Amino acid sequence: MYSGNQVKNQILASNLVNYSCRLKPGERIWIEAVGTEGLSLVDDIVKEVYKAGGVPFVNIVHEKIQRSWLNGATEEQIKFLAKYDVLKMEEMQAYIRVSAMSNQAELSDVPDDKRAMYQLFYNKPVNTDVRVPKTKWVVLTYPSAGSAQQAGKSSEAYEEFFYNVCNMDYKKMGEAMDKLVNVMRKTDKVTIKGPGCDFSFSIKDIPVIKCDGINNIPDGEVFTAPVKNSVNGYVTFNAPSNFQGYTFENIKLEFKDGKIINASANDTERINKILNTDDGARYVGEFAIGVNPYITQPAKNTLFDEKIAGSFHFTPGSCYDEAPNGNKSAIHWDMVCIQTPEYGGGEMYFDGELVRQNGIFVHPELVVLNPENLIG
Repeated sequence: MYSGNQVKNQILASNLVNYSCRLKPGERIWIEAVGTEGLSLVDDIVKEVYKAGGVPFVNIVHEKIQRSWLNGATEEQIKFLAKYDVLKMEEMQAYIRVSAMSNQAELSDVPDDKRAMYQLFYNKPVNTDVRVPKTKWVVLTYPSAGSAQQAGKSSEAYEEFFYNVCNMDYKKMGEAMDKLVNVMRKTDKVTIKGPGCDFSFSIKDIPVIKCDGINNIPDGEVFTAPVKNSVNGYVTFNAPSNFQGYTFENIKLEFKDGKIINASANDTERINKILNTDDGARYVGEFAIGVNPYITQPAKNTLFDEKIAGSFHFTPGSCYDEAPNGNKSAIHWDMVCIQTPEYGGGEMYFDGELVRQNGIFVHPELVVLNPENLIG
């Protein structure tokens, strides 16, 4: 990390502890570092937790060691680990994960059955069933050599991008998001069209949630879920998607009555294995609209890419408890489509009314969310 970013690091740590996690005196917080390049931020987070009167617990996971462990892990072994981490997570009031892997593809050659076992027997009970609904949590990806390289940027340029995005005025954006929340709450049918996209679904009576820096840094999305059996048509995702250590490109999904009946990508066999993890993996648990004005192109990192201004994402797998549609799965896979002119454009309609064209809101109540109104 460049020395000039030390103050920005301290500001970010304070925001994570005091704004994102709203940590109170006496509350326990699990701080998890994935990779070692973000340990300077973890150090600042621990200090901020103590300043807030909290009780920190730190776990460090190295991706290379995790790969070796997963390659030999058995179902019994994974369940044993999950049993005790569930007990630990249930005793936490907050959770922060800092991901800073030097090699983003380190887990790409872990066998499919091992990854599926880990998702089902560890990730689901520990994270999906306990951490997400029962703690004040936030996850972020910290700048590393691997993430900068994956984004196609120099280390210095990537760090500048990172701090612009992560230390922006989330309160201002959150107030503007309220407009979109109100419009979506009144909406039944959503239709999206564009290159490789022509599909529709209902969001009637599903809660609508704004994300303004509480659970993710960076942040900048408004999400809900489709009525489970309402999705019909096809969608192509033009942003690369890194999932389970592999970068998928040109993902295309075809839906009938909510279910993915056809799926293709640069590795069609691999994507279908993931979508066959369980029954819920072929249904969608989330629909969200990205609005962060500082994120304009893919960084091949879902935590950034799903917030791209002018994008939307659709999520095979489990829904969130805040916006339930009844779909449960060990999978939750955010797939991103960008509709700005540089990526082919497209239209989004709510109940037949055009609300966004080529990534720019045209609905009069929603223009406050266009980039020129959020920056500065």
